Amino acid sequence: MNPENPAISIGADGIDAGAVVAQIQAEVARKRAAGAYDEARVARAERNNLLTLKDDASFMEQYLLCLRQIVAVDINDFEIIEKRGRFAPALVRLKKTIWKLLKFYTFRLWSQQNQTNALLLAAVEIMETRHRREIAGLRERIAKLEGSAQCD
Repeated sequence: MNPENPAISIGADGIDAGAVVAQIQAEVARKRAAGAYDEARVARAERNNLLTLKDDASFMEQYLLCLRQIVAVDINDFEIIEKRGRFAPALVRLKKTIWKLLKFYTFRLWSQQNQTNALLLAAVEIMETRHRREIAGLRERIAKLEGSAQCD
């Protein structure tokens, strides 16, 4: 961060912008060390999005690749963790009971969401393929027309 041109500008009396930024950076570093930002697909997608914004074709390929990778909602069970000291065991049991009661409904919803996501992805892929072919055909046609115009 450049101190002469800060990324964050805080204009309130009694607020040390440098301390706030340092606190944010420390929190991000702590979360990164704890694995909060280890979603490799997300990091790769963000990195590639910035690099491929200049090239529409490769951007679309990368975008569709990311969509294919994340189209399905994970419907597997997850570990229930409770951090509230002495009530933790009782709260975990309560949450597990609630999860068992609601699992049928959530699985139905997730299954429907997965079907919807898959259909939407297929529609986007079909449209993108159709447009790509159409553009290639138009480019070929333009090249032929330009070639025949040069012959005249």
